[in-house]
Amino acid sequence: MLMRTDPFRDLDRLTQQVLGAARPSAMPMDAYRKGNEFIVQFDLPGVDAESIDLTVEQNVLTVRAERPGVASDGAAVIVNERPAGTFTRQVFLGDTLDTEHISADYRAGVLTLTIPVHEAAKPRRLAITTSDSGKQLAAAS
Repeated sequence: MLMRTDPFRDLDRLTQQVLGAARPSAMPMDAYRKGNEFIVQFDLPGVDAESIDLTVEQNVLTVRAERPGVASDGAAVIVNERPAGTFTRQVFLGDTLDTEHISADYRAGVLTLTIPVHEAAKPRRLAITTSDSGKQLAAAS
């Protein structure tokens, strides 16, 4: 059964209205490194892929998405907790990432960005020579 009122949520809502502290519209994110790529995933349930806008300016990636509100069409809204409107999130990218080759995929309400690491920033082996014989111990790769 759906509860029409929740006294704690109503108190929270009243406090937000009085103090003007609106609940932030979140765009939850996971980010991790997998090999020579960084993967960033944003939860955007209910967002149409056409409303997602990605921009990169210098080293700042901006994700902007819009989720429409529920049209009540004269119906009495019982609970309205899912945020609607425009959501924006900025991610600061390091200089070692290749912002020219970011790929984006939107599936099942999750936006997945794959950001490759610059070739110059990838780990590499260095050659070591000994001063005794001038012999090279490890080849550079």
